[in-house]
Amino acid sequence: MVNLLIGPKGSGKTQQMIEQANSQVKVCNGNVVFIKKTHRDTASVAFDIRTICMDDFKSIENIDEYIGFLYGMYSSNHDIECVFIDGLLKHADISLENVPEFIERLKKVSRECEIEFYVSLSATKDELSGIDMADCTLLN
Repeated sequence: MVNLLIGPKGSGKTQQMIEQANSQVKVCNGNVVFIKKTHRDTASVAFDIRTICMDDFKSIENIDEYIGFLYGMYSSNHDIECVFIDGLLKHADISLENVPEFIERLKKVSRECEIEFYVSLSATKDELSGIDMADCTLLN
């Protein structure tokens, strides 16, 4: 399952994602991962959550490499249950044009690895009209 949190920049999506991750870590049997662009605003993420800052992985430059990164993360830890990706459009040259493809591939990873994804995007619902919402939930 892929859960989407959308809204304009500055609407509090990051804080909502952090609160959701902190809640999930209390109820998940497996591990929770929080992926964001920078090290900023990570202090309020619970200690039990594995925080990954994509600025530390500058060689990940496109969707193929990003999906490979997610598979690699899972292959090293099969206990990952939830992955939060904050500010997706800031990662690996992902744009509104290729978000539908990325979400489809994320749904495939979700099915294959039994991982629930939470993704925040600075976009409107209209801008994401190309996304097949099957196996997706809009959180707001």
